[in-house]
Amino acid sequence: MSEKILIIDDDLDTLRLVGLMLQRQGYQISAATNGQQGLDKAFDEDPDLILLDIMMPDMDGYEVTRRLRSNPSTTETPILMFTAKTQMNDKVIGFEVGANDYLTKPTHPSELQARVKALLARASEKKGARTAREDGNGFLIGVVSARGGLGATTVALNLASGLHTRTKSEVVLAETIPGRGALALELGLTASHGLADLLSQTRLTDITRDAVRGALMHHASGIKVLLASDRPRDMHLISQSANYEALASKLGGLARFTLLDLGAGLQPFTQVILPHCDEVIILLEGNPNTIINTKALIEDLHSFGVNTSNIHPVLNNRIRSDTQLPTSQVQAKLGHEIITTLTPAPELFVQATRMQTPAVLCQPDSLTTRQFNKLVDFIVEREAMPR
Repeated sequence: MSEKILIIDDDLDTLRLVGLMLQRQGYQISAATNGQQGLDKAFDEDPDLILLDIMMPDMDGYEVTRRLRSNPSTTETPILMFTAKTQMNDKVIGFEVGANDYLTKPTHPSELQARVKALLARASEKKGARTAREDGNGFLIGVVSARGGLGATTVALNLASGLHTRTKSEVVLAETIPGRGALALELGLTASHGLADLLSQTRLTDITRDAVRGALMHHASGIKVLLASDRPRDMHLISQSANYEALASKLGGLARFTLLDLGAGLQPFTQVILPHCDEVIILLEGNPNTIINTKALIEDLHSFGVNTSNIHPVLNNRIRSDTQLPTSQVQAKLGHEIITTLTPAPELFVQATRMQTPAVLCQPDSLTTRQFNKLVDFIVEREAMPR
């Protein structure tokens, strides 16, 4: 174990005691007694993790975190805020400015060690997944919702089709929940056992790029699809987290854009995959309960190592109702920017299902297609940004 941990704290006793404890666990320790010194060391030494106090005289930990996140060299460095500030509001601010975890003093050494170990493990997995994309060009997008019935599959399908139409490049759409496949029926495809076959592999070395490519189905829209079966008995494969991670690393290198239909909630495999996604789209609708659920989901994603700037809520109002809140109110209650709003178009989606094609191709000039094109433009712009 040779990971380097930078401790930034103006309390010399904390530096000495915590530093010694972590050193005994095999970590390399670097220390700074104020915010500016901590920033200088972070930029010069490239630590694997930063243990950061909040209450410091010259520059508090919140400002240190903001500056770390604005610098390309430390934008993804794990930050564990370790502080005596115990109020919930303090913790919320910590996550909002970019902290990955928050722990209050005093704490038992074993808890601190466990938090440090978990953050380092997630950072290592994320780095490994990115490295494993063989061609290095894939852009991985996760589509998820806090609760069911919010249209994750429909949005993922139409976004995939829109990206293919706009960029004329290869696009892969992958279902991820075995036993609950929907795309085969939606698109008129057969052989919906591709995902189940890959998750059933007992050796990770068998999940090769060629094996994943061979499991993809081609659709007339131009996209390639990894199908999940609709057999409920396959649901047990959802526990194969290691297979999921190997699969995600291979999918990320097969096309310019790969979309993962992650369904609802945070399954064990989504907690493994989501931190490796370049962007995460979260679907919600304009009612108070869903907004509360979505806000909690965003907070959980923070704790799993997903950068706030990579989380993008999309308001998907699928039902015409006066009870739906307008976008401005949803955004204010959520505390996160809504990147686009999809308005109800039930007749269009019924027609698309009958034609077994994405809705954006069924009526290319419709309002719905224009709304999806706004999301397409956003993703293309994000892909062009330095990573």
